Amino acid sequence: MVDKVLTANRLTDGVAVWLNANGGWVTSLQEALVARHTEAEAALEAIGKQAYADNKVVDVNLIDVQETGGKLWPLRLRERIRAEGPTMEYAPGYAAADPDFIAV
Repeated sequence: MVDKVLTANRLTDGVAVWLNANGGWVTSLQEALVARHTEAEAALEAIGKQAYADNKVVDVNLIDVQETGGKLWPLRLRERIRAEGPTMEYAPGYAAADPDFIAV
């Protein structure tokens, strides 16, 4: 089984967030709670559905990740961009993502 984390977008501002071990939504993928078996995956799905129903987040998804060198890496490019930021500088205060992290 592939490891998974629960991601969404905050309803208040649209920022990408991940569920952490304390049940909170954090802006760093590296703080996300990792589901390593089927039961944990089902629990994360249930938490995501409830958070959506409570109008805390939208676009709730379980995504595939792998841990390499103590760092979580999403398997899909879309999720790497959501985790790391834009692929180019586009506005003051928003630096381009690390190319090594984005590379698939």
